[in-house]
Amino acid sequence: MILAIDIGNSNIVLGCIDEEKIYFVARIATNSLKTMEQYAVEIKNIVELYGLSLSKIDGSIISSVVPPLSNTVKQSVRMITKKDALVVAPGLKTGLNILMDNPAQLGSDLVVIAVAALAEYKDSLILIDMGTATTMSVIDKNGCYVGGAIIPGVKLSIDSLSKRTAQLPSISLEAPSKVIGKNTIECMTSGCVFGNAGILDGMIERMEEELGYPTTVIATGGLSQFIVPFCKRKIIYDENLLLKGLYIIYQKNS
Repeated sequence: MILAIDIGNSNIVLGCIDEEKIYFVARIATNSLKTMEQYAVEIKNIVELYGLSLSKIDGSIISSVVPPLSNTVKQSVRMITKKDALVVAPGLKTGLNILMDNPAQLGSDLVVIAVAALAEYKDSLILIDMGTATTMSVIDKNGCYVGGAIIPGVKLSIDSLSKRTAQLPSISLEAPSKVIGKNTIECMTSGCVFGNAGILDGMIERMEEELGYPTTVIATGGLSQFIVPFCKRKIIYDENLLLKGLYIIYQKNS
């Protein structure tokens, strides 16, 4: 069993996984001001909360899009497991062929998701990860990562809208009852949910036109579950894609 950790801009997702199952998935807030001791306590408490023993952890792997926190969390894991964690970075074996202008610039989370998707689904993929930003990655029919797109995230857009407009309130992300809202809250909810669903549908259509063939579309990330059901395009939701990718990369490098 390994401890897999993904450090995102808003949340740190962690879980324990082996070849048979994922034992748990948990989230803690990303906070650059926390010390390694604070993260060590949080990670230790979460693992034990799910009835698991730290002594059963054979190793750990970390992906991060917040560079200042990478070493902090790595040291935290070292404190509680007495083992060094792998960190997804250039030089680590992933098996992914990246056809980008500068492959080293590709976020480690996108690499991990692509590795997992290629292991579980057929080639010709569009991968959607909805977090602080919404990212779309394209895997061609040869299994190569050929590029993608970055879109302002759902909650980022909501927060910006309420903070920069005097008369628009902050809203929760929930399923709208209709597209044409009858009050401010309904209008904002419709725009947020149906608007983002429309963005995904439109981007998928344009990406497939550019590729010249259809794809399988996979979505992951905490916010995808709120948006994907309202998309017209068939999209497979796989909430644990990232953890599965981290496990695969760990196995390739252990």
